[in-house]
Formats: sequence, structure tokens, C-alpha cells
Amino acid sequence: MKDWSSVRSLFPALRHWTFLNTATFGQLSTRSVEAMNRHFELRNQTACADFLTWFDDHDRLRSKLARLINASAEDVAFLPNASTGLGILMQGLPWQDGDEVLTLEHEFPNNLYAPLHRNIILREVPHQCLLESITPRTRLIAISAVNYTTGFRVPLEAIADECRRRGITFYLDGTQMLGALQFDFAKVRPDIFAVNCYKWMLAPNGAAFMAVHPRLRDILPPLTIGWRSHHDWRNVNHLWHGKPELKSSAEKYEGGMLASSLLYALEASVDLMLELTPSAIEQRVLSLAAQTRALFPKALPYHDSAIVAAEVPDAPALSARLKEHRILTSARHGLLRVSTHFYNDESDIAALSAAL
Repeated sequence: MKDWSSVRSLFPALRHWTFLNTATFGQLSTRSVEAMNRHFELRNQTACADFLTWFDDHDRLRSKLARLINASAEDVAFLPNASTGLGILMQGLPWQDGDEVLTLEHEFPNNLYAPLHRNIILREVPHQCLLESITPRTRLIAISAVNYTTGFRVPLEAIADECRRRGITFYLDGTQMLGALQFDFAKVRPDIFAVNCYKWMLAPNGAAFMAVHPRLRDILPPLTIGWRSHHDWRNVNHLWHGKPELKSSAEKYEGGMLASSLLYALEASVDLMLELTPSAIEQRVLSLAAQTRALFPKALPYHDSAIVAAEVPDAPALSARLKEHRILTSARHGLLRVSTHFYNDESDIAALSAAL
């Protein structure tokens, strides 16, 4: 049995708050802060003379992320946020007049803004109608694995299978999923799986990644070309001066320097998750979510999600009142949103119940 009490002690903010808002921001563990501090101290000791070894460390993180989602390290590229992954896709696909993007109703704005900004036809449909809404003009399906407002967890495999059958690009945002719920990249096989890691992955904001399937890497060009675009970029004494020869791995989408301190923090978080195991984390998260859901007569019935959304008379006012009692939740589109992670425990739910 996991010692969840010891795990909880790694997150100092929980000593002062009843924190039920990971769907907005995850908390940093002492391990992540220590990893960043070690990096900063090493910079002082070496004057950054060893900067190439930082990339070795980040390649180690690629492998760990790949293990977490059952992918290959070559699939993984680091990003500053998930929006960048979608931007690379939107800019790189060969769009034609009349092409459509299909998404779900009530999606996160990323998946709405990106096509609308480019004046591409966007169709928002209920999840029950998604597959039957595909037309010969559907070029891209862009959805979130878990809805940020309601907690609805999308059944992904049928969508992915249909996209492959019909040659439609499938973009999946896993920001509200990964870190709390298990995901199998090799099984679902989206073209891109992008994750902003400051929520359930418990990293600082500015750390994100995407896994890009080889079939898409073969045709999708990078958006940014920089000194790390050439396959031999580590040869810093004699950097290539000419047209870059790109790698076949997803690293080609990074272009330049990485946010090393943030990636060291992310690695510490990934290490903790692999230590606890994704299956144990999911079981813990869903158990706490079920206990939370039982507090609300009008909770939405999405029992396979870490996000609990409930109909209440005035969600913003209730969330504000709870904050006065040092209980952090959020309000989204008229719903009170409560999101428990593996660092929460029954005392948090009891505090919420008493305050309600």
C-alpha cells in the first residue's frame, strides 16, 4: 500500500490550504524545487561550462515521459505550453479551401481560437455526434482528453481509429488528464498528444511536451528553425553553416535552447509518478473524486474523471466564500469545479464538507 501521507508531506502549500484546484494549477513538491535549486547551484559551480550535459539530462526525461505514456523517446518534444504544439500543427498542415476542423462543444479555447484565427471552418458538435459529423472536408479533429469545465472524459480509441481510417489528423490535448489518469500513446495513436505540465503533472508553468507520431513527423515541418534544428547541433565548436538537415525525431520541433530549470523540476515530478505508478495514482485520484462527488446532489455524473463539476446556485460566489476559509476550488461556466489529486486526502474532503 502506498504511503500517501508521506507523499502529501512533499507539498508544503498543503499545510496552509485545503487545495482542491489542481485543474487550475498543480502544486510543486519539495523534490521539484530541490531539483531546480541543484541546477542553479551547478550553474554557479561550473559557470555553465557543462551546458551540453543538460541536454543529456533532458534526453533522460524524454525517456521517462515516454515510459509514462507508453511511447518512444523519439516521439517526445519539449514545449513552453500546449498551445505551441497546436500552433506547430496549424501552421504546418497543408490547408486547402473548404477544409474543416472538428471539435467538441464546450472545448477549451485553445482548440477554438487556433482554427478561427486562421479563418478555417470550425464545427463544434456534441461528443455523441462527433464521428457522424465527419465529412470529406474534415482535415483535423482537435479535442481535449478531459473537458476542463465538466470533467467529461472522452472515449478516445474509436475517434483515433476513425481518424486513421479516413486519413484525418487527430490532435489530442492531455493537459487535464496526464498525471492523474493513465494514457497509452501506442494504443490510442493520436498524431499529436500535447500536455501543459503545470496542472496535473505538477511542474512549473513553462514546462510542457508533445508526443508526435512518426507518421506525422514525416510530413509536419517545424515552426521554429534554430541552431538545434541541424542534426549535428551538439558539435558546437563547428556549427553547420548551411541549410539544416533535420532529425527524424520530434526533437526537430524544439529549435533552440530549452527551459532547463523547469525541465529538471518536471523530471522530479515524473520520477515521483513513476515511483507511485500511474495505475495507483489513477486509483487514488478516482477514489477521492468519488468521495467529493458524493457531497453534491447535482454533481455531473462523470465517474472516470479527476474533475468534479457540480451545479450550485452561484458558483463564483461559493468558490469565493470557500477561499475565505482557505479552501481553493474554481468556478467554470456556472459550475463549481473541485479537482483532487493524489496529494489530497480525506481531511480535505471533510473540510470542504464542513464549509459547504
